Amino acid sequence: MEIYHERQRQMLCAVHTLNNLFQEKNAYSKADLDAISYNLSPDAFVNPHKNMLGLGNYDVNVLMAALQLREYEALWFDKRLGLDRLELLQIFGFVVNKPSSVNLVWLEVPIKRPHWFAVRKINENYYNLDSKLSSPQCIGNEEKLVEFLSELLSQPAVQLFVIVQNSVAKNSLWKRL
Repeated sequence: MEIYHERQRQMLCAVHTLNNLFQEKNAYSKADLDAISYNLSPDAFVNPHKNMLGLGNYDVNVLMAALQLREYEALWFDKRLGLDRLELLQIFGFVVNKPSSVNLVWLEVPIKRPHWFAVRKINENYYNLDSKLSSPQCIGNEEKLVEFLSELLSQPAVQLFVIVQNSVAKNSLWKRL
């Protein structure tokens, strides 16, 4: 199976994350996420769920609503629990929110904005499907995945969301008790 990977453009990392997660070019579009943003706050003068200029930069509420349209849930992972609590066979994928530097041409601005990216098992390996990468990055087996996620979660302000089907979320099958 060839791995689908969208590259970063504008502030559309949430769109790229969803398309990379589902391995579909048109799983979601900017128009889809704009519509979800509007539905979440239909009466807001400035929509709190996306960039005020309409360039993307969608928040977690938009991402969660988009996943729910496909019968999936994004469950926030409490990093204090430890990754050994995850039941990897029940998990569809992961979405990471990581602060990212803002660059203006060649100058890095001392501002961080959230960046979304997906991690998913494809064939026999897990892949980092970050749209800022030139191609998918093979992480490897379950052990390598845990190392990769541990490194991410050791960084300040990084958040991990476990992506599972609704039935898995409802019955808490994604975690070991």
